[in-house]
Amino acid sequence: MQTPRAIRRLRRRLRTTFATRKQRRHALVGPLALWRQKRDFQIAFLRGQGLQPSHTLCDLGCGTLRGGIPIIDYLEAGNYTGIDVRAEVIEEARRELAEHHLEHKRPELIAAADLADLHLDRRFDVIWAFAVLIHMSDDVLDRALAFVAGHLAPDGRFFANVNLGERPSAHWRGFPVVWRPLGFYEAAAAAAGLEVTDLGEVRNFGHVTGDERGDTKHMLLFRPADREARG
Repeated sequence: MQTPRAIRRLRRRLRTTFATRKQRRHALVGPLALWRQKRDFQIAFLRGQGLQPSHTLCDLGCGTLRGGIPIIDYLEAGNYTGIDVRAEVIEEARRELAEHHLEHKRPELIAAADLADLHLDRRFDVIWAFAVLIHMSDDVLDRALAFVAGHLAPDGRFFANVNLGERPSAHWRGFPVVWRPLGFYEAAAAAAGLEVTDLGEVRNFGHVTGDERGDTKHMLLFRPADREARG
């Protein structure tokens, strides 16, 4: 008799086998069955937080543009920058972009193995990291926050969803899956010159998929700590 875990694995293999090309592409960055809901949530959340077409946005961990396509479509040309650690995923993102005929929006898609080595000659109104910080070890998180601090406009905002709490780390596609207390993010943000606010669970913003672990992640808002002094 197969164990429940073996049955779940078999079901995942079957879903992948019979998935469409687009589903298989976006399965590189998350649950195959939820990619469209994840896409819809991201643009809805950002617009709900005041994102305007004239704003510049950096999508950290943009992946296959699962969420990036409607954001690129909404923003003015040249205002979207997507960054991912996996070069092969960025190639899939370029295919996704071409399939949606959005090359005229001139998004910049960058494969960067280490954010510490990436220095862009611009600052962003919004930096966005959806389901990304949960896959960062502590040292990678520190480098990511330093990148954010160096590329965020003085009145800019960085949004990221995270697992809050304390549980043993797990793994997904070679990346860690981590839980941290809010105090950890507060200390890491302060070290980078940022301050952080917990906006609450993502399901309160419309992320309702039936996946309890995903729906109860918390959305954090990071901002430059000295923005009032500069103003």
